[in-house]
Amino acid sequence: MMKRETADLVVVGGGAIGGWASVFAKEAGAERVLVLEREVAGKGASSRAAGMVRSQGGSPDTVRLGTWSIDFYGRQRAIYGSDSGFQGQGYVILASTRTDQKAAADRIVMQQEQGLDVRWVDADEARRLSPTLAERGYRGGSYVSTDGWLDPPTNVQAYLHAMRETGVELRERTTFLGLRTKAGRGSSRIVTGVETSAGTISTGRVILAAGPRMQAVAKLAGGRAWVGYARHQVVVTQPHPDLAPERFGAMIFDMRAGIYWRPEEGGILWGMSNPHEAPGSARSIDWPYIRKMEKRLNALVPITKNLGMRKVWAATIEYTPDHQPLLGPFVTDAGAEIRGATIASACGHGMMWGPAVARIASDLSLTGSTDVVDRPGDFRMDRFDEQGNSPFVDPVALPFPVLVDE
Repeated sequence: MMKRETADLVVVGGGAIGGWASVFAKEAGAERVLVLEREVAGKGASSRAAGMVRSQGGSPDTVRLGTWSIDFYGRQRAIYGSDSGFQGQGYVILASTRTDQKAAADRIVMQQEQGLDVRWVDADEARRLSPTLAERGYRGGSYVSTDGWLDPPTNVQAYLHAMRETGVELRERTTFLGLRTKAGRGSSRIVTGVETSAGTISTGRVILAAGPRMQAVAKLAGGRAWVGYARHQVVVTQPHPDLAPERFGAMIFDMRAGIYWRPEEGGILWGMSNPHEAPGSARSIDWPYIRKMEKRLNALVPITKNLGMRKVWAATIEYTPDHQPLLGPFVTDAGAEIRGATIASACGHGMMWGPAVARIASDLSLTGSTDVVDRPGDFRMDRFDEQGNSPFVDPVALPFPVLVDE
């Protein structure tokens, strides 16, 4: 007979969001917190990311998500005795055309209103900040000196360490099968438990933080998550003395082409997704698209023309049609909220927004409110219409496919 047990909170998903949410919940007073992971914690998208972290969001609250997360990464070691390997080396988001420059200027005004220390840099200053940039091909960009990157495998070890230190219980190779609920007021339902491959867990609180499996997990819980999946490819070049971290300078995001790069192992780590391919899980390397984007990289960073590729990998990245997270009460297909159930996904921004999204999920699950962002309701899963359209699309994002694959 399968065992039946009780928990104050069950977190579905052992990636960065679920891991940090479980830690924050324990720190906030939840007594018994269980994390369910279908495979092995941290072996999915959380360890295969590029690790880019920026505060330069396209809306006030996405600025807050990035700023809160960067501040957290800076405080991590003092709190937990370990950190995620964050390097705050600065980030330039390039503007290639007059239209890009005008959009950047408008964003900078909004970001400065949120207290972000961001400014416009012209092409000459961009080259001083990132000395390997070509002399032409861009007009300048927005710049924040505290943006940076972290090491994804180190981040996995950091949140697993924090989970152990705070007493979170991790259940690996345990599959989520669905929610148990009872009738609430009106059309609402109330969580009473979680069905798993190892038995039923009685609980009044659940955080669904399934990352790339969010669509499937939401369906098991009776709802529709507007989450799509796309192949994301990352390349690490051969080393070069001018690409050493101490000489590299700021990271770069060429938003128009959809590629970014930073130093890695003495070379450049660069990544991209193809917005024109059909959405779906990554199954192989798309060499033609890599070669196409490599030409753009070579044009902007001429030193890379003669550098071979040391590593190439493809991973599945999840996204929403509006490039914003899913956060808030879980809502069924019928439009009913399930009280006690919270959905939490950074939707392709797990390293960048992960700690903040996790903290908000913990706050909403335990108290129903949060002070991390001003308008958490904007991130609700039911903000989309029947075609997946949203009131606002965050403009600062990698170009993902517009469609969401069922």
